[in-house]
Order: sequence, then structure tokens, then C-alpha cells
Amino acid sequence: MEHKKYNRFNFYKHTFCEFQEVLQDSIKGLKLAYTSKSGSSYYFTDKGVYRVSNHWGRAANCRWRLISKEEKVNQYQRIGYAKWTDFYPNNETENLFYIEVNWKAKSVIFQHKKNPNFNNEVLRNASDTAKRIKQIKDVLKDDSWTKYLEFNDLEAVRKNICNQLIATNKSLIEIKQHYK
Repeated sequence: MEHKKYNRFNFYKHTFCEFQEVLQDSIKGLKLAYTSKSGSSYYFTDKGVYRVSNHWGRAANCRWRLISKEEKVNQYQRIGYAKWTDFYPNNETENLFYIEVNWKAKSVIFQHKKNPNFNNEVLRNASDTAKRIKQIKDVLKDDSWTKYLEFNDLEAVRKNICNQLIATNKSLIEIKQHYK
């Protein structure tokens, strides 16, 4: 299956993309090509697009994430850059997404199966991925799910349960029954 080619005329139609945050100087000298109704500005090059925006995540029918050193990327004007090859098809029904956990930060995100780091993880559609992410966040950040469970090492159990939520289609209840 050939990778769809994205460009200035189709990148905003049902896509997933991770933009890398760049400095203000990156767009210096570039011509503003488009400003959306929501106030985002776009600057095009042959290799990709710069987006200046104060909202990232869901943008119309797209899922665009800003990779930034800052924790809060919304509400503040930020500039992201993505190459045309960084855009992947997005829709609500196909199993396009897998889940990654950052154990140190206790954070979780979804990735697209076209991501070069994809390693045959379980794929889910957008809705099922969102539900799993919510469960994983609860397991990572809360301890109430441990009620009535027997274990010695909370962090080991937490990691095991999260890994099963990522790698299987078992429900959280099914996974927890192993610890009763």
C-alpha cells in the first residue's frame, strides 16, 4: 500500500500529524499563505508546513499534536513544523492508532500506525483508543483501582496492567482478576 502524498492542498483533510515546535525565526521571511477561521496561520514550503496556533490536538477533522518542551501547548501561540511526509490518514472508524506510555512522566499518548516506530502493537479506532488511554491514565495516576487486589509491588502491578491494556483487548476487570 503506497503512502498517500500530502501537500498544501490536502494536508488539512482527515490527517494525523506530529508537528515539532520551532522558534519564531523559522518563519521569518516566509509569506503567510492562509489564516483559518479559528486564527491559525499557515506558511508553506516545498518540504512542509509551519502552523502558528494556540490550539493543538483536534483541529476540525484532523488530529495534530505539537511536540514541545513545554507542558501546556494550548492557550499560548506556538509554532509547529511538519514535513509533508509526517502527515498520515485519519478517520474515526479504522484501527489506525496504538498507545505509548512514558513511565517516568506517567503519561500516555496515541500514535498512528504509519509512525516509523510502529512495532505491530495492537491497533484500535479513535474511540476505543481514547477509552483505553483514559483507563491507563487512571491506573497510572490513581490508586483507587487497587481496592480488593492482592499484590506486593504497586509499581510492578501498575506497569503490568497498563501493558496488558495496551497489548491486549482484555477489559480492565479481566486483567485485575489475576490479582484477586
